[in-house]
Amino acid sequence: MWNDEIIVGMTWGQAVVALAWTFGAMLTGKLIQLVLNNTAKLSRFEKKEIVQVALRAFGRPMPLLFAVMGLKVGLIGVELSESSEAIKLDGLGVLTAISLGYFFYSLVAVLDHAITRVTSKTHTKMDDMMSPMIRKSLRVVVVILSLLEIARILSDKPLTAIITGLGVGGLAVALAAQETIKNFFGSMVIFADKPFELGERVKVGGHDGVIEEVGFRSTRVRTLDGHLVTAPNGELANQMIQNIAKRPFIKRVMNVTITYDTPPNKVHEALEILRDILKDHEGMDPEFPPRVFFNDYNAASLNILVIYWYHPPAYWDFLAHSEKVNMELLERYNAAGIEFAFPTQTLYVNEVGKEVDPTNAV
Repeated sequence: MWNDEIIVGMTWGQAVVALAWTFGAMLTGKLIQLVLNNTAKLSRFEKKEIVQVALRAFGRPMPLLFAVMGLKVGLIGVELSESSEAIKLDGLGVLTAISLGYFFYSLVAVLDHAITRVTSKTHTKMDDMMSPMIRKSLRVVVVILSLLEIARILSDKPLTAIITGLGVGGLAVALAAQETIKNFFGSMVIFADKPFELGERVKVGGHDGVIEEVGFRSTRVRTLDGHLVTAPNGELANQMIQNIAKRPFIKRVMNVTITYDTPPNKVHEALEILRDILKDHEGMDPEFPPRVFFNDYNAASLNILVIYWYHPPAYWDFLAHSEKVNMELLERYNAAGIEFAFPTQTLYVNEVGKEVDPTNAV
């Protein structure tokens, strides 16, 4: 039975030996992976994140790498026909390219962690945006090189011939990937122009949120509602971007309305109360003093325009200060007998049975 042929030139015995080598090697790789992962959890490496990342990165591709090595060893003594032997060699070559590609793909995490660690110590966040780009670039390079190696194995042609063939079809690829290329150059424009950095709040395309990630193709914005918006970089580079995080202050404009029957002296008092409340207020810059003016006659009120600037632009502190201003204004106007105005409507009702003069009806 063990000498019976099952596939061209391969017996049952050889198949069992090849499977045994493959699964045995894969289990060995899995064991190495578990050892490396457990080693990374040791207390002596608790503060050495780079070592932890490296151990996990080395361990991740081990099962596949050892399985391919076991399969190659298990098939050493198998003699197939000429055509089947070529298929076997090509198959093993492809599996080797995939396993090695996955190995280097996993090792990119070590370099990415090292770059992230360095960039986190810099003052600017622009290099924090570059870190994911470098990681993705390296992984794309690894994938492309692996695919080129697989193409070389299957076509039995040198890499130069394959690259030349790709050059011939480059125009067709470029036409098919216009949007991808546009977004890639859009990302380059964003990195060159630096309209925002990671973690900054921006308004763009009708969305208001925080920049989470800038990639080759798109930028991700986490809106204030919690939604994740993905904007293509090609379009983003051509849009007007309002960077809220870079504002030097928060400007507040409010209109305080008082009733029309307020006498002039009370209007003066209303103005002085507001100016006193905002005099040397919290967050005031001497170059931006508050402005208070009786500026307009509204349809149902006298209007007092109030403008002031809050430094630095800490939004929650600004809201707390606004609440403080509002409460003090309410208390002092009530104490001074100054009434706030609100929209009113007067209705004239005629007694039943009497005619109404249309010219006097409202």
